Amino acid sequence: MSNFASLKRSSKDELSKLTEHLKKLNTNENRSSDDDRMWYPDVDKAGNGYAVIRFLPAPANEDVPFIRMWEHGFKGPSGQWYIEKSLTTIGKEDPVSEYNTQLWNSTSDDNSPARKQARDQKRNLVYISNIYVVKDPAKPQNEGKVFLYKYGKKIFDKLNEAMNPNPQFDEKPMNPFDLWNGANFKLKIRKLEGYRNYDKSEFDERGPLSDDDDELEKIYNSEHSLKAFLDPKNFKDYDTLKKKLHTVLGLTQKVAEEAQATMPRAEAPQPKAVHVKPHHNIHAEDTPAEPVADDEDDDLSYFKKLAND
Repeated sequence: MSNFASLKRSSKDELSKLTEHLKKLNTNENRSSDDDRMWYPDVDKAGNGYAVIRFLPAPANEDVPFIRMWEHGFKGPSGQWYIEKSLTTIGKEDPVSEYNTQLWNSTSDDNSPARKQARDQKRNLVYISNIYVVKDPAKPQNEGKVFLYKYGKKIFDKLNEAMNPNPQFDEKPMNPFDLWNGANFKLKIRKLEGYRNYDKSEFDERGPLSDDDDELEKIYNSEHSLKAFLDPKNFKDYDTLKKKLHTVLGLTQKVAEEAQATMPRAEAPQPKAVHVKPHHNIHAEDTPAEPVADDEDDDLSYFKKLAND
């Protein structure tokens, strides 16, 4: 039996599987322009945009229809940018996370420059899924094609709410990644306080993406691997990232070592990192940096397992 046939047969069981994966997550509690597999919603001059997409099921031989990654994106006093994937995504030590931990622990003053810098350099959580573009007014040539889509926590919350609706609303759980019983997602983008806002986005009525199984199978077979994003070979090594960090922050090796040695003292001087709002192509629908230290990691054991399968 083909993978597609198995997918259709097990369609009703996929929602319960996804819910279990989400329970595991909740219990443990720069745009690559040369990657033409990625789809990015465009906005007008006012920062508004609209598109209709369909989240697709897990690719063949993969278990989950999304992966999550941690990324850093900030500009240092050198004028250079640090936009890199965090090694914490695959359960390894990351130089930015380590440095942010040192900054955070150097003082108990929550309003200190050190803690502000740690917030400005904090990790950003992103998800990646396969999608089918139903409607793209800005770029109609994308319609009817399969892409990868990188999105943030706000959109992921919409997916989670569809799978785990509030019982008080008397809504039935839906698997938004299902080809037959899912629903199109109406992506409505507004600009609020300088950030993209997705609060008005919503799912359409449930129903098959197509009534033609041959067409659905073609779409399914066009999906891109997600697990490949978690392959360690696709991450820069620790030393390379550390060198980049020192360059962006304007730290020589000697200065960096001295800063680390004196970090426990609250009065230790810290290089100032210039934080700017993430570029729209990083899909910054989340609110500005929250007051937490970068070392307050979620348990990524499940995703580590995916990376090593």
